[in-house]
Order: sequence, then structure tokens, then C-alpha cells
Amino acid sequence: MALHMGILSQYWPNILSGFLVTMGTWAGAVALGMALGFVIAVLQLFGGRWLRAVLRVYIEVLRTTPFLIQLFVLYYGGPSVGLELSPIAAGIVALAVYGSAYFAESFRSGFMSVPRGHVEAAECLGLSRLATVWRVQLPQMLVIITPALVNLIIILSKETAVLSVVTVPELTAVLTQIGTEQFSYVETTLVLCICYLLLIGATERLGRWAEMRVSRYMVR
Repeated sequence: MALHMGILSQYWPNILSGFLVTMGTWAGAVALGMALGFVIAVLQLFGGRWLRAVLRVYIEVLRTTPFLIQLFVLYYGGPSVGLELSPIAAGIVALAVYGSAYFAESFRSGFMSVPRGHVEAAECLGLSRLATVWRVQLPQMLVIITPALVNLIIILSKETAVLSVVTVPELTAVLTQIGTEQFSYVETTLVLCICYLLLIGATERLGRWAEMRVSRYMVR
């Protein structure tokens, strides 16, 4: 193993490149997925009956089908309807759409957890619907769902490994290729585990810091 680890040292630039691709696709998917999920949650709460029904179907389909299948449909089925994406772009979009269903449910439950009395107080003060959402419901909702958001972000970080099947040059793809070339599958798998442990560990620490920062505003 020591010999193989020595051989692997020459591949560190490739491993670093794969790690950066993983970080980039993950960050892009989280940002896009949270934005899309927030819009879906707001439309579910304040949209019409038919719109809510369509969005419910959207959420249920995404939550009840494997992410790998969704990725295949987008990447391999997209060109048949004129949607051609590069592997990285397809990975980001697929991961964002997949995550949006879960983010939407978290945002929706967060909005519904805000005490009704706070909303009624805002209405008595003459605040508009938009002002009530922005200044009363949104801050409290974010405080309530922070732990759930951190958990979803961690889950999406691990799902980036699936993107290797559509040739995204992320960490799993790079280390799998190195393991195949050098016949060092145990060593490359160990490096892969260490990288994800560091990534998820850092995310958890940031999540705890964010929870402590917002806990002072927790609605009791």
C-alpha cells in the first residue's frame, strides 16, 4: 500500500482538479436548487389550486425516483428535445432540480411553522402580503429550518459522486480512473473517503456555526 500511495502522489494535481470540480458542481447545484426550491415553496403557499397541484406532482416525482435516473433522463434524453448540455452543466442542473424538491418542502414547512399570531400582528400593522413574508415570515422561517438545510446540503455533496457516470471529471471519476490505471483500488477509495470526510466535516462545522448564530433569534 505504501508503494501505491507513493505512486499516487504524482496524481495529486489531477485529484485536486477533481476535487475543485466536485466543489464547483456542488456549490452551483446548492445555490440553484435553493433558489428554485424557495420559489416553488412560495408558489405552493400563495399560488392557485391548479398551480399547487402541478407543483405537488413535480415534488413527488423527484422525491420518488432515483437521482441517477433523473440524471440519465436529462443528459441522454435532453438532446431528443433540443436540450444539449455539457456533462458538468447537466450535472449541476440535474442535482439542482433534484435538490429543489427537498428544499421546497423544507421552505414550505418552515413558512407554516411561523406562528399565525405573528402574521396576524403584521396584518394589523398594515403590512402588505409581500412585506409580511419578507419582514416577518422569512427571517423566522430561515431560523427554524437551518438544521434541515444543512442536512440537505450535506446530502447533495455526497450525490456529486453519481455525476461520474456521465463523465463529469469530479473526484470520484478521477480517482476511479487512477485506480484502474494503477491497480490501486483500495488506496484510491481511501483517498476518496478522506476527501469526502473532510468536505462533509467542514460543512457540518459551518452548519453548527450558522445554527449558533441564528439561535438567538429562535422563536419561542
